Amino acid sequence: MLAASALMAPELAMAQTAREAALEERLARLEAEMQALRADLNAARNAQAEMAVAATQATTRSEEAVTRVAALEAKPTAPAEGFRVGSTTFKLGGFVKAVASATRYDDGMLAGGSLGKEFYLPQQIPVGGTSTRDFMANARQTRLFFTSSTPLGGKELKSHIEFDFALATAPPGAQRATNAYTPTLRRAFLTYDKFLIGQEWTTFQNPALLPESTDFVGPLEGTVFVRQMIVQYRQPLAKGLELHLALENPQTETVNTTNAALADNDQDRVPDLVAKLVYKQPNLDLHVAGLVRQLSVHDGGNDDDALGWGISAGGKLAFGPDKRHDIRFSATYGDGIGRYLGLGYAPDALYDRIALGNRLLKVENFAAFGSLKLGWTGNLRSTIAAGYQHADYPGGVIVPGLANVAAYSAAVNLFWSPVKNLDIGIEVRHAEREVANGLKGQMDRVEMAAKYTF
Repeated sequence: MLAASALMAPELAMAQTAREAALEERLARLEAEMQALRADLNAARNAQAEMAVAATQATTRSEEAVTRVAALEAKPTAPAEGFRVGSTTFKLGGFVKAVASATRYDDGMLAGGSLGKEFYLPQQIPVGGTSTRDFMANARQTRLFFTSSTPLGGKELKSHIEFDFALATAPPGAQRATNAYTPTLRRAFLTYDKFLIGQEWTTFQNPALLPESTDFVGPLEGTVFVRQMIVQYRQPLAKGLELHLALENPQTETVNTTNAALADNDQDRVPDLVAKLVYKQPNLDLHVAGLVRQLSVHDGGNDDDALGWGISAGGKLAFGPDKRHDIRFSATYGDGIGRYLGLGYAPDALYDRIALGNRLLKVENFAAFGSLKLGWTGNLRSTIAAGYQHADYPGGVIVPGLANVAAYSAAVNLFWSPVKNLDIGIEVRHAEREVANGLKGQMDRVEMAAKYTF
């Protein structure tokens, strides 16, 4: 027994040593794996912490970007046109226009400085004389305007101021050296919501219907043409349809039985009343307007009043390729509305305290014009236009011999626009004037014009 135990002891010792070695090896591998797991876990934790920091930084940068964008959006942006001071946007515009004309008068000569030399003014066509010729060149029709727009109460408060040099009386000797002319106010008004207050085209007129011309106006005898102080209200009625109501500055123009010169009585007491319906579509512009006014004269304790009235209708229709062609027309009839037509070609009434027994005798009037524009190409076009006016004086009374009775004109032109906003044109016009004593005068004019609009 003892001998057997002695023989087995070394083998047992060897077996225990081998197992212990295997256990130690496994233990070492487990410790190594645990260390690797700890390293991976630490790396994952570090990566997660770095991602959290990055996310925080990204959020901060995003918030800063949003703040900067909000700050930029809060600042007013520069307007597409004009410039801004505070919350008000200002704009400047207008055109430079140079005109040269050669005119033949069949029946007389115009005095120096007459406006009829510089643009078509039918009441200044000479009658009862011999044939004369005249040449005139100027830049007086050059025009400037300023506008402003200010947000106020969810709407825009706007203003418009405009002037040119065309209607000022030429200073004596102006053409001798410097051709200096005085600026004259054309339009000055403000608008807010549905209201317009200030000097503007009369509501009785639609200036958009005037045909293109080298002349200052064109068929002047056939059109309503007045700018004055007005208070106007505009009310939309339907799509494209508006009602315009206005109170306008009154003025009674008369002639007496011996003198055809218009007298500015300036003794009116009631504003002129105007109502107009306007219908607009992309290629169509129509209107019909009515006017009611009180004519008044007060002469040394003697006075008289009369009711004047008028109706006017007109339109513009564009047609053809790219809507380059259009037809424009207007017709006006009334009693006691002479000053509204053709820059006062005929008076509102006759008044002569002695010869007419202190009575205002109204003058009936009819005026019309029409035009056809033909757009030959995108930058070449022509307009054919004609105008007419006739005044009917009261029967059985004396009328001054040079009182205007009728006028007509016809014109044709050709315009070329080589670049945007530059127009170069030539126009031929024939016109005739007839006065109460039967005399007639004729005018033929060739005119060229160059205009740059800015």
